[in-house]
Amino acid sequence: MPRYEPIGPGELVARIAEQVLARAGRAVVAVDGADAAEPESLAAELVSHLRDVGRDAASVPLHGYVRPASLRLEYGRDDVDSYRDAWFDYAALDREVLRALRERGRYLPALWDEAADRSARAALRDASAGTVLIVSGPMLLGRGLAFDHTVRLELTEPALLRRTPEDQRWTVPALLAHATDYPEEPDFVVRWDHPSKPALRISD
Repeated sequence: MPRYEPIGPGELVARIAEQVLARAGRAVVAVDGADAAEPESLAAELVSHLRDVGRDAASVPLHGYVRPASLRLEYGRDDVDSYRDAWFDYAALDREVLRALRERGRYLPALWDEAADRSARAALRDASAGTVLIVSGPMLLGRGLAFDHTVRLELTEPALLRRTPEDQRWTVPALLAHATDYPEEPDFVVRWDHPSKPALRISD
């Protein structure tokens, strides 16, 4: 059985940032977590910490790379397979963020406006030589995306169900199945049932 040790939220952010800062040059960090885990919040804390110590950093939420509603909802509003494989444009994320940052020193912070269901009309952003991008959202791992550092916010099934709004609970089977089918080993596994009292998995 894996071992977990309690860790304060601030210490967790510092621990992740320490690994990131040990690497020179541009980097992309994945904060993988269901929407119920609010991965964008941890991403924002990481960005703030990195900026405080003088490193350029920015957040890229996966929800800025959602596909148009006509594609997401092609098979209905609660199709599990669609949520898993057609809801988010992971290929565009790879092209416009990961590879664009490394190959051209630029990136697109968002591609699609989910609420308005239209192009995000975001401008390309230039990245300094040390820019760190924090990509946050569900099912990022197991997609073959070449992240430099990876964090998974792990919710037990009861916690996932409890924290997911009732009208979104149809997504839970997709999240659980993806985690089972693609058990990519991240750099940090964080038990996140209670975000104010996280626990970090310890390697033997």
